[in-house]
Amino acid sequence: MVRAIPTIRSLVVSLLNVTSITAVGLIGVLIVTEPVVAHAGSLRLSQEPVSVPRWLVVSTGGGVVGASFLLTSLITDHETIRSINDWQQAVPTWETIRVVGVRAVQTLSVALLGLIVLSGLFGSPTPTSNFAILVVWAGWWAGYTMSVYLIGNTWPAVNPWRALASLFPQRRTRSYPRRLGVWPSVVGLLGLVWLEVSSPVAESPSVLAYVVLAYSFVTLAGTMAYGVNEWFMHVDPIARVFRWYGRVAPVQRTETGFEITLPSSTLTHGVYRQGAFVVALLWATTYDGLVATPSWNALARAIVGWGIPPVVVYAGTMIGGFVVFLLVYRTAALLARRTGQSYVAPRVIEERFVISLLPIAAGYHLAHYLGYFLSLLPALATVLIHPFNPPTPQVLVLPDWFGQLQLLFILCGHLFAVWVAHATAFELFSGRLQPIRSQYPLIVVMILYTVTSMWIVLQPYTTPI
Repeated sequence: MVRAIPTIRSLVVSLLNVTSITAVGLIGVLIVTEPVVAHAGSLRLSQEPVSVPRWLVVSTGGGVVGASFLLTSLITDHETIRSINDWQQAVPTWETIRVVGVRAVQTLSVALLGLIVLSGLFGSPTPTSNFAILVVWAGWWAGYTMSVYLIGNTWPAVNPWRALASLFPQRRTRSYPRRLGVWPSVVGLLGLVWLEVSSPVAESPSVLAYVVLAYSFVTLAGTMAYGVNEWFMHVDPIARVFRWYGRVAPVQRTETGFEITLPSSTLTHGVYRQGAFVVALLWATTYDGLVATPSWNALARAIVGWGIPPVVVYAGTMIGGFVVFLLVYRTAALLARRTGQSYVAPRVIEERFVISLLPIAAGYHLAHYLGYFLSLLPALATVLIHPFNPPTPQVLVLPDWFGQLQLLFILCGHLFAVWVAHATAFELFSGRLQPIRSQYPLIVVMILYTVTSMWIVLQPYTTPI
């Protein structure tokens, strides 16, 4: 038994080295990224539920998450867990190439932002043939976002608002009020998702153009008042979404180049006082799918029948769902202190374990948007070539078995979340039994999230009211 751990470590390291060779090919995408720092929208496409009994899929998904917890509980050596999470393969880069790449990408992103506004105002009124609609929803929020958590975060370089803000004189007039914490970005994220669902911004090019202009104005005004770094670090919800999704990715940007790591392994490093935003990100992705289910639409129509406007129903659901998600998570953190028989403050447990929810959010985003992105990929390619006068758009029809992949993506996200929670517990608590017991409430929450996510994916699509 004494020699078993080194043997396991050697095997794990060998497998990781083989994996890193494959990942090196993805590094070029990240040459323009920045160093690591410790919305949902869509066109309405019809989609069919997977042809598998719902009760079987939902119960199996919850059972797999529970079984994965039992398996990870067998790994109780602190050093072994730490060595797995600390594994990395450094890949140095040349600073000159990075600087030139950043400037080129920034120029292109600003031009693309201008083209989005122009095509939204003067382009085709048909959503599936309009440059702005397809680039923003299919290309950016679906396709680009997937690259952030599957490869790495390039948003600090791609961000067109940061590039525009850098052109103006930096006359910071005030300091960001630290007492506000992450709440401005939480309100911003929930507000954007509510706007997407309750307004025609996802299908009306002109409305989208005006929203982009308004967002640009607020962002540039904010950077001039608080400074570029302060605004995008503390207030801007989009920058924060990509920054957190980037922590899930296997490639991380450092001061000297890149590090290839295990997916989600960097989440176990450090303490993050941004629990409310992570919960908001998880809820926002869930909410975007929930409002398209028949059950929610039946309930919403009944409430609207009482004389309550739909926008109020959407807003109430958005706020109420977020509050429920946040309370459930904080209750789990409080119970983790009791089951773990620890004197660690519940607030500390909450801040440390919240990052385990990020792989769940990424897995659900992938399940929710990959099919959407692939379906509109031909139309997206068409408008990129002909932005103002595209030919008849084509939509790709996905095979029937694609629905099973959606469920697999959700399950994979939860399995990564179980490992992150396990590693975090062994970093926070001492011994072998205390870290395992502390995870009991959190695993129950993850199973609930799994069941909810799979139930939503299994529902037939219904156009929101």
